[in-house]
Amino acid sequence: MTKHDPDVAPAVDEDIVYKATHAKPVRLLSVDVMRGLTIALMIVVNAQMGRAPFTQLSHAAWNGVTATDLVFPTFLFLVGLTTVLSISARLALGASRRELFMHALRRAGLLVLFGFVVNNFPFLHLQTARYYGVLPRIGVCYLVVASLYLLSARWQSKLLIAVACLVGYWALLRFVPVPGFGLPTHSVLINDHDGNLAAWLDRSIFGASHLYEHTRDPEGLLSTLPAIGTTLFGLLAAVWLRTRASTARKAAMLAAVGAVMLVAALCWNPWFPMNKKLWTSSYALFAGGCSSLLLAACIAVIDLWRVGRSPEEGSDPASMRHPALYRPWLVLGTNAILAYMISELGDSFLHLVPTPSGTDFKLSIWHTILAAISQPAWASLVYSLVYLAVCWLLVYPFYRKRIFLRI
Repeated sequence: MTKHDPDVAPAVDEDIVYKATHAKPVRLLSVDVMRGLTIALMIVVNAQMGRAPFTQLSHAAWNGVTATDLVFPTFLFLVGLTTVLSISARLALGASRRELFMHALRRAGLLVLFGFVVNNFPFLHLQTARYYGVLPRIGVCYLVVASLYLLSARWQSKLLIAVACLVGYWALLRFVPVPGFGLPTHSVLINDHDGNLAAWLDRSIFGASHLYEHTRDPEGLLSTLPAIGTTLFGLLAAVWLRTRASTARKAAMLAAVGAVMLVAALCWNPWFPMNKKLWTSSYALFAGGCSSLLLAACIAVIDLWRVGRSPEEGSDPASMRHPALYRPWLVLGTNAILAYMISELGDSFLHLVPTPSGTDFKLSIWHTILAAISQPAWASLVYSLVYLAVCWLLVYPFYRKRIFLRI
């Protein structure tokens, strides 16, 4: 895992407001906590070192799913969810749809620009510059979902589009012959590493020097289609959260839908294997189901059972009245973009700092930890947790002063 292939990037950091019917808008603490948990895991998995980290802290080599593979789609799920909550609140306050579309267009453009900076920092070489990436994918998915919701708030059309994204992507990879390889499932596997349609298309557009894996890119053009489906799952969850249903019913329905999605993904897996690097449709369903279950759990624990919460606490997650149980996650969850940029650019900075031994500062720290802990997997975990703590400490002053990076 390197800085050029961050496992996730922050969700679009909206003012997450939930306009309940005939109720004063409040901030969903459960969403901020869920986002904080996700960004914390993102930093941990991106900071793994050595050749033998724990399996769940590494991407699956090709087919299959690990906990690491679920981090990015969870952010896209949250992008869809927070986009609906924010747009709905702003429409209620009198903002025009044209104004909100231009706002979304600007945000998407900045995410693409930030992605280009992160991908190619600190030395930009146009001959090998990477244009695809996590932040550009988030920007595109955000813009598409925001535009669809501004056109119509009806959930039925969004469900149909999500299904069309997943089924359409499978049909393209299954039935379109790949030049130089042949017809998928006949001459080549449907998810062959280099012989799939998505990889061929990326090579045709940019050439090998601009792709992360040279023959293909995990955030390529065609696989953005099912990623949009993932983001739409978050949109559908948000539409459900804005209904009059009780908190208990909302959590139960999210859990039930998540379980159904997991079953559907497992049933599809034999014919279209789960694969994060291709973002296969079965993978999108599985990841969406896990995100829905995680959201249901956060809502049940935080909003329904109010574990660790007091009746007098404020609705602002940055409030110091919140209990210590949630504050560590809120530091990251309420400033996700800042946390992401610090973690990614900080990693590049550590590579640039020399040490007397001749290695860079990052490798020097790693060798020190590895010498103290003989098992590479545990040493890698310790290093990543130390790095997470450093990133958290750098973000905390902004949280305490209620300074939040917005784009």
